[in-house]
Amino acid sequence: MSSSSLASGRFHLFDLLATFIAVVGADGSVLFSNAALEDVLGTSRRTIVGSSFAHAFTEPSQLQNALEGASENAFAAMRYDAFLKRTGQDAMPVHVIITRTDPDEEIIIEMVPLEQQTRQEREERLAEQAQTNKELIRNLAHEIKNPLGGIRGAAQLLEMEIDSPDLREYTQVIIHEADRLQSLVDRLLAPHRRPHMVGDVNIHEVCERVRSLILAEFPKGLTVVRDYDTSIPEFRGDREQLIQTVLNIAHNACQALAERMAAGDAKLTFRTRVMRQITFGKQRYRLALELHVIDNGPGVPDSIKDRIFYPLVSGRDGGSGLGLTLAQTFVQQHHGLIEVDSVPGRTDFKILIPLP
Repeated sequence: MSSSSLASGRFHLFDLLATFIAVVGADGSVLFSNAALEDVLGTSRRTIVGSSFAHAFTEPSQLQNALEGASENAFAAMRYDAFLKRTGQDAMPVHVIITRTDPDEEIIIEMVPLEQQTRQEREERLAEQAQTNKELIRNLAHEIKNPLGGIRGAAQLLEMEIDSPDLREYTQVIIHEADRLQSLVDRLLAPHRRPHMVGDVNIHEVCERVRSLILAEFPKGLTVVRDYDTSIPEFRGDREQLIQTVLNIAHNACQALAERMAAGDAKLTFRTRVMRQITFGKQRYRLALELHVIDNGPGVPDSIKDRIFYPLVSGRDGGSGLGLTLAQTFVQQHHGLIEVDSVPGRTDFKILIPLP
């Protein structure tokens, strides 16, 4: 049996990966290529196997030097950026990861599109940020809650001892503000108190519920466009959490559309699609729901674009800055994520959730 046939048997699991994989010998000739590499190069595996893989790049010397270093045991793994040539298309920028299989002579070359690499890093940051936010919110809320009850109780006792109506106005201010803070704390703790209620969810029922709520609150100057893929199956999830998620995003959008509503041309779009063979959160899913909430407002201010999911960050006066933080928390409880792409005239919040 040939070495390429042996390699094909040993490395066939690489065909399940979305990244591009080539296994080469010490001389740089290809012993195995996965299906994703076939697709991106636009050529068959039979053609790739046996060829010199360095010539698949615009600068072959980079890989040749790396393979020489691997053969001399100069490193266990190496990374660099390069351009992968493609049949009939522009070269693709990729992040190359070279790993030596010890004690064998094969060398594994993994190539990740730089766009995908950037996206993975962004997803990791979002996940870490959401976890940090959750702990911060929970701890902060508990720290506020205890003294707040004491302040309110002391103000009530003080009010009972005061005869002057003018002075009672001050105690009423204290009580009112304590109640307002209590309401804020309750909202901060809400996602951690309520159990995750899982059931069958139809995403279009969720969108229709949010649409009716939005149109009831903003009846004039707003058009809500429905662009649904009705083939999307039901999935297991928390319907109320998803309604709250979409409502928070849509409500923020409508508040940003105030000037457009006054002009009568505000537009909010709910778009659903099925994504196939998609990777996010470091996992590959056969199917995923892609829900877009798109508005034609002024866009997210540059000053908060990188912090939009942080708690207490708001783009408008009087905003609590909790809506998007809670939305991100709820979506992550469904093993999904939220991304935003915003320019003046178009803001697109994209929710991704795995489907069965």
